[in-house]
Amino acid sequence: MTTGIERPPTDLLYSEQEEFLRETVRDVLNKACDWTSVLALTESESAIDRALWRTLAVEVGGAALALPDDIGGAGATWRETAVVLEELGRSIAPVPYLGSAVVATIYAQEIGAGDLLANLATGETIAAVAVPAGAPWFRPLRQTVTVTDSTLTGTVASVADAAAADILLVPVGEDTYLVDPAAAGVRCTPVVSLDETRPLVDIEFNAAPAQRLEGTRPAGDATAAALRAGTALLASEQLGLAEHCLTATVEYLRVRRQFGRALGSYQALKHRLADLWVQINQARAAARYAADCLATGSDDLAVATAVAHSWCSEVALHAAEEYVQLHGGIGFTWEHPAHLYLKRAKSSTLMFGGPDVHRTHLTGLIDLPLPTLENI
Repeated sequence: MTTGIERPPTDLLYSEQEEFLRETVRDVLNKACDWTSVLALTESESAIDRALWRTLAVEVGGAALALPDDIGGAGATWRETAVVLEELGRSIAPVPYLGSAVVATIYAQEIGAGDLLANLATGETIAAVAVPAGAPWFRPLRQTVTVTDSTLTGTVASVADAAAADILLVPVGEDTYLVDPAAAGVRCTPVVSLDETRPLVDIEFNAAPAQRLEGTRPAGDATAAALRAGTALLASEQLGLAEHCLTATVEYLRVRRQFGRALGSYQALKHRLADLWVQINQARAAARYAADCLATGSDDLAVATAVAHSWCSEVALHAAEEYVQLHGGIGFTWEHPAHLYLKRAKSSTLMFGGPDVHRTHLTGLIDLPLPTLENI
């Protein structure tokens, strides 16, 4: 059915403001987030760079980009936030940007927590939603926490970006509770994870004091919206990671010589890099469209998110694998950054549900029948 209303085509090109934001963030990361400092952090007690977070969130204003200016936000959109995430993926920056500036912020918006949003906009407060990192947005969460007389009891496994959180947002049924992770009765246990630049923690509540937040929407709807937004914008981080892997690999093959020739002159390697370049450009279109749908509130957001996560996850992993392999022996060593990118790429495919989970969900969104033994 046609409505007779012509919609303007979506412009997925980067605006002048977005490019200026990219230059600003990249300049900060080039000065404060070289890979050797990232590696050193992964070997320390805390893998989170709080100084870098403060620079990005407070001084640059990255935490407030998509929030309205009447609460201290920048009045921009989630497209600008996606640009920041591209640069964070390019530098594998160990900051809780996705968890706090995206997932927790969307959650607070959905439940109408104005005071909390204002605190998040300043960047001084880091928040995390207490849900498993691998939970897809379209599946109801299994309830593992109970509330009794304003205290919480239970456990939530593998929560991303909670290690650096100042506050925890805990959905219990259709209510949301605010918990101080340093309070009595709260125990955050680090999980041994593949990607040490985005640490996971198991959170245990043992009669932990909690404050119930009054909200305009139930916690289940807010959780789904927050995880969907996180999934949509994670694709931009994966895009930035893949772009770095391709760029660094091309630069290496131009100068590395074997048998009197630059490695980049070999046809087989050119073909591999050309295929990867095409995949990355396809990933850019998917990631940009998902970010634009989130920014505009498009009805196509669910489909765009599933497509972006499914494709960008696999492209980022492929790019990181080529980064390791085409650097030869040095690419397999601890003294080269390739392993950091491979770990981030692999772990990000498992966040919010893997590519296969989202492709299966996509078949229902677009009415595509799943294959069965009868129709194979």
